[in-house]
Amino acid sequence: MRVIVTGAGGHIGSAVVPELIQAGHKVVGLARSDASAAAVKAMGAEVRRGDTADLEGLREAVSDADAVIHLAFNHDALSPHDFAAAATADLAVVRTLGDALAGTDRTLIGVGLTPTGDPKRDAVIDANPRSAVARAIAAFTEQGVRSMLVAVPPVTHSARDRHGFIPRLIRIARDTGVSGYVGDGANRWAAGHTLDVGRLFRLALDRAPAGSQLYAATEEGITVREIAETIGRHLNVPAVSIPAEQAAEHFKGFPFITLDITMPNADTRQLLDWQPVHPGLISDLEAGHYFTTS
Repeated sequence: MRVIVTGAGGHIGSAVVPELIQAGHKVVGLARSDASAAAVKAMGAEVRRGDTADLEGLREAVSDADAVIHLAFNHDALSPHDFAAAATADLAVVRTLGDALAGTDRTLIGVGLTPTGDPKRDAVIDANPRSAVARAIAAFTEQGVRSMLVAVPPVTHSARDRHGFIPRLIRIARDTGVSGYVGDGANRWAAGHTLDVGRLFRLALDRAPAGSQLYAATEEGITVREIAETIGRHLNVPAVSIPAEQAAEHFKGFPFITLDITMPNADTRQLLDWQPVHPGLISDLEAGHYFTTS
């Protein structure tokens, strides 16, 4: 297949593109900067210069694609206002992609979660401004698009991770002198190794039916306290509980510290015969690379 990948030079894209090429797909990576273009080219993919903000250019870029994997997003937008604005911009992107593919039975794979039927989990999903993006992608299944969603775990970890949850927690611990968690730290974060997540996207393209909701977590959930304790041990700082009323100040710039979301993956593993093989989060932290690059 001819596959367009947005965000091809990014953290997850850098794992998805080689997987696709190795499986025999012709990959075109959308790149808005010289650095991104160089990264895409180095992976062996064709480079198409462009920006997802250029909706007309995006529509033209996917006109001859058999499939689109949409990974681009402004992950630096962490404040509530900026994150909501980034999600609104992304909604315009996925609507453009879906409209371009409508009626063709071609593939659109995006990142996100649709409601599960569990009120507690759905409240977390609906609180995320990106939930509207996920619903839009899912709705294109009814318009002749082989659309599907991949729920990428909040902690997608590896030596490629420079801006995710773990590097941010490490920077906060270094700045404050303590490795913190809120309350008893029992809230859990689903996790997955970048390379295992990349392979799942390729399997989704090759095997998943239209309308699939796939879960890319290789670990259903790890308590934030265990994560904080591991970070504290490596930095030689204490792991401490931060009172809820002080959390906003202590974790300034990181509003997701109390996020509690798990991702069961048994159905996804069975559907796609997906067998994660790379280290889990704590093992990856113990390897030490996060503490020399963060």
